[in-house]
Amino acid sequence: MTPELSSLEGMTAMYMASQAGPHTAQSIRDIIAQLRTTPMFAGKIKDGEAEELARLIEEKYGISMGLGAIVDAEDFRPWLHDARINGKVRDYYWSRYRSLLNQKGLPKSVIDATDEVTDRILDRLGDPDNKSRWSRKGMVVGHVQSGKTANYTGLICKAADAGYQVIIVIAGIHNNLRNQTQMRIDEGFIGRDTGRLASSNKAQRQKIIGVGKFDQREFPVSLTNTFKDFNKATATTNTSQVGQYKAPVVLVIKKNSNTLKNLLEWLKEHSLSQGSQMVKEPMLLIDDEADNASINTGYSRDEVTRINGQIRELLQLFERSCYVGYTATPFANIFIDPDTDDEVFSQDLFPRHFIIGLDAPSNYFGAQKVFLDARNQHVRLIDDNEDVLPIKHNINHPVDALPGSLVRAVRSFIVARAIRNVRGQQAAHASMLVNASRFTSVQGRLRSRISDLVGRIRDAVSVDAGKGTSALRNPEIAALHAVWEEEFGEADGGGWSTVQARLHEVMVALRVIEVNASRRSQALDYDQGGEHGVTVIAVGGFSLSRGLTLEGLMISYFLRNSIMYDTLMQMGRWFGYRMGYEDLCRIWMPAAGVGWYAHIHEAMDDLQAQLKRMELAKATPEQFGLAVRSHPESLIVTARNKMGSGKPLPMKVGLAESLVETTRIVVDAAQLARNMQAGMDLLEGMQAEGYEFEPRSRGHLVRGVAVGLIDAFLRAFRADSASPPADPLTDPKLIRDYIEARANSELKSWDVFIASSTRSEFDPVPLAHLSLVPFERSVDADDHARGVFTISGVSRRVGSSEDEREGLTEEQIKAALDRYKNERADKTLPKTISPRVYRSVPGRRPLMILRLVRPKIGEVDGRPQYAPDILAWGLSFPSSSITGGTVEYVVNTVRMREMFGEEETEEEAQGDTE
Repeated sequence: MTPELSSLEGMTAMYMASQAGPHTAQSIRDIIAQLRTTPMFAGKIKDGEAEELARLIEEKYGISMGLGAIVDAEDFRPWLHDARINGKVRDYYWSRYRSLLNQKGLPKSVIDATDEVTDRILDRLGDPDNKSRWSRKGMVVGHVQSGKTANYTGLICKAADAGYQVIIVIAGIHNNLRNQTQMRIDEGFIGRDTGRLASSNKAQRQKIIGVGKFDQREFPVSLTNTFKDFNKATATTNTSQVGQYKAPVVLVIKKNSNTLKNLLEWLKEHSLSQGSQMVKEPMLLIDDEADNASINTGYSRDEVTRINGQIRELLQLFERSCYVGYTATPFANIFIDPDTDDEVFSQDLFPRHFIIGLDAPSNYFGAQKVFLDARNQHVRLIDDNEDVLPIKHNINHPVDALPGSLVRAVRSFIVARAIRNVRGQQAAHASMLVNASRFTSVQGRLRSRISDLVGRIRDAVSVDAGKGTSALRNPEIAALHAVWEEEFGEADGGGWSTVQARLHEVMVALRVIEVNASRRSQALDYDQGGEHGVTVIAVGGFSLSRGLTLEGLMISYFLRNSIMYDTLMQMGRWFGYRMGYEDLCRIWMPAAGVGWYAHIHEAMDDLQAQLKRMELAKATPEQFGLAVRSHPESLIVTARNKMGSGKPLPMKVGLAESLVETTRIVVDAAQLARNMQAGMDLLEGMQAEGYEFEPRSRGHLVRGVAVGLIDAFLRAFRADSASPPADPLTDPKLIRDYIEARANSELKSWDVFIASSTRSEFDPVPLAHLSLVPFERSVDADDHARGVFTISGVSRRVGSSEDEREGLTEEQIKAALDRYKNERADKTLPKTISPRVYRSVPGRRPLMILRLVRPKIGEVDGRPQYAPDILAWGLSFPSSSITGGTVEYVVNTVRMREMFGEEETEEEAQGDTE
C-alpha cells in the first residue's frame, strides 16, 4: 500500500468512526470518493486502487471481537463508574490512544471491544484515589501475537487517566524484546521517541510520534528509552523523586535480577515518602509474558526465585500497587508449578483478585486457522533435514548445505513478497522466520548459507529478470517460477510476468540477519518508512520465540524439538493478523510439530471455554487455578518441569470432558496379543449379555453398556508392559480410579463404538463376530526402532473428530453446535469442530472407541511397509457434576524422561545458546 493509500485508509477510518450507525459497502465508497476530491488526494489515487481500498475496509469492518470472560475474587467491588461520574478519571491518554488505533485502521468494533475490556481490567485494579494501603493482583490470558501489547498499552493509558503515577512494564528477558516494547509504549502512551531524548539536538529530542500527534498538552516521563534499560545514574539526573513529576512516570525494563535490583535501590534512595519506608504514589506493574523466566526456560531455579522475590519486593515497596500478568499460556507455571495445592495460593504473585480471558478478533490468524481449518493451505512438512540439519545436533554441527525444504521456503518468501508488491503492499513490511537451532553458532552458519542462496538469486534477477519469457532459461528464475506455479499460481497478484517484473525491487531490499545474543545479531528495525517497507529474513532461536513481533511475517521455517506447551506456542510467531496477504502465508515444520500444535490448541481452547463457564458459575481465581492444575495436559507440562528431580510427583487429575487415547503402545508381541484378546472378550461379553450392535456408516455402536465390562477391558489392556507406564494418561490405574469414583453415578452406563475404516485399501479383519477394516496410522520411525508404536503424522490422533458424535441424536448434535457457535466471538462455526463440543452435551454417556490400527512403519521403493494390526482405544469422558472431580495420581518422572527425553534448553550449550 502506497503512503497516499495508507493515509486515505486512515482518514476514511476516522470519518467512519465519527459517524453514527453501521456502514454499508456504498457508504464506505462514498466517503472514499469524497476524500479523493480533497487537495490531499486529488489526482493521486486511481479508481482501481480506490476500489481495492474499499474492499479492504469492508473486510476490516466485518471483523468482530468478543469481550472474553472474567473470574473475580468474592470481594470484588467496582469503583470506575462512580469515579468517572464524579470527574476523577480523565480521558486524555485513552483519547489519544483511541485516535491512534483509528488512524491505524483498526475496525471500530475491535476498538470498542478493547475499550470495554480495558475498562473491565481497570475496574479490577485498585482505585488510585483510595489513600489507604492496598494491593491487587490479576492475570490476563490472551493468544500468541493477538494484540496483548495493544491491550495493556490501552490499560496503561486508562490507568494514567485514573491517577496511577508510576507504571512499570516488565518486558521479557532479552534486550530486543524490551526495546521493541519500549517503542510500542513510546508510540501508544508517551508520544515521543525516547531513543532521541538523549540527543544534544533539541529538535531531535522533541520528535513527536504516535499519540503525540493528536494532543501535545502533556507527555508522560520515561526513565527508560529504546536503547537503554533502567539506569540509576540516568534516572537520578532527571529528578530526585517520582513524586515530583506532575505527569505519570513509566519504565520499560527487562525481567532481569540486576535491573530489578537497581530499580529497587534507586526507589529506596530517592522516592520513599517522608517518615515512611514506602512509596506513596499508586503503581501499576505489567508483567508481560508472566510465565517466562520460570523453571522451563534456561533460567536457573535460583534466578527464578530471585526475580520473583524482587517483583514481590517491588510491589511491597508501594503503599498502593497493582500487579497484572499477561500470558498466552493458560498452563502458565503460576498455576501448575507449586509442589503442593496449598502452596499455589500462598504465592504472592498468584492472581487472586481476577483472571480475564481475552477473545481474539475474528480475523486472528491462529492455531485454529493454521493447523485445523486450512492446514493444507498454509502448512508444508519438513522431511528432508535429517542428513543435513537434524533436529538434534550439537554446537559444532556444520551447515555445509541447506535442506531442500528451506531453499524452497526462501524462494517462496521472495515470490510472496513480489506478489504483495503487485497488490500495492510494497510500503508494508515483510518478514521470514528461520528457527532451526538453539545454538547461536549454528544460527550464524545458517544465516551465512541463506545469504549465499539469496546472493545467487539476486545476481540472477539482476541479470535476467528483465528479459521477459527468456528469463526462465536462468535456473534460479526458473526455480522461482516453479515455486510461484505450485504455491501461489491461484493467488491474486497477476500472472507470472507481473510477478517477475517486481523481483528486482524485492531482491534489492532483501536482508538476511541474525536475531540472537551473539555479537553478529542485528536489530529488527522496522522503523524505516518510505515507499518500500522492510524485507528481511530473520535467523534465530530463543530470541525469536518470546514476545518479539516480526512485522508482516509471511514465511516461517521451524525445526525445533519441544513438547513444552508454552515453549511451542510462544515459538509460534506466525500467529497474528495478516490482512491482505493471509493466503500467501506458509509454515514449514515437521509432521510431529503440526500434531503438537493442533493438540495444544485444543487443550488451550478447552481452558478458555472453561474460564467462560466458570464466569457464569461465579467461580473464583483459586477455583480456576485448580482447574488448570487438574487438567489432564498439566500432567505432561508439570512432569516435564519436574523431570530433572527424578522424584515421584503427586498430582490431582480430572478427566471430565477429556479424550484419552492410546497414541503410544509398546511393541511387545505377547502383550499386543493379550490386548487383542481383551477386545474380543469385551465384544463377546456384550453380545452374551444381549446388547444390540447397531450398524453405523463407520462401524457399530453398542448403547448403555455396564461399567463392569469396560473396567474388565481396561484391567486387561496394557499400552506399556512396564509398571508404572511412561505415559501417565494411559495408565490404567489413573483411568480406573477415576471411573471407579463414578461407577455408581455418571459413569455407570457407557456407549461403545467399534470403528471400521471406510477406505478400500485393506480387506476386513475379523474381531470376535465383527469384520472390521483397519485404519492406517503412521508411526514415528525412531520410536519404532526403540520398540514403541507412537502415532505420528499431522493429527497425532488415533481416532477422528467425528467419533465423538456417536451415541448422540441429531437434535443433540445440532444443539451442541449451536451452543458452540454462540460462545464464539464471531458467532460462526470454524471449518474444523473441536470434539470437546460433544463431550459437554447434557446427559450424554461416556464413550469408548475401539479400532484396529495398521501401523505404517515406513516405505521401501515407494511402497508402504506395515507392522501387524494392533488394537487401540479412546475414552471420551462427559462433563462431571461431582465436586472436586479429581483423583490422586503419582507421576513417575524417571519414566517420563524415558518416554519424552530431556527437554532441549537454552542453557545446555555452555554459553553458546541464547
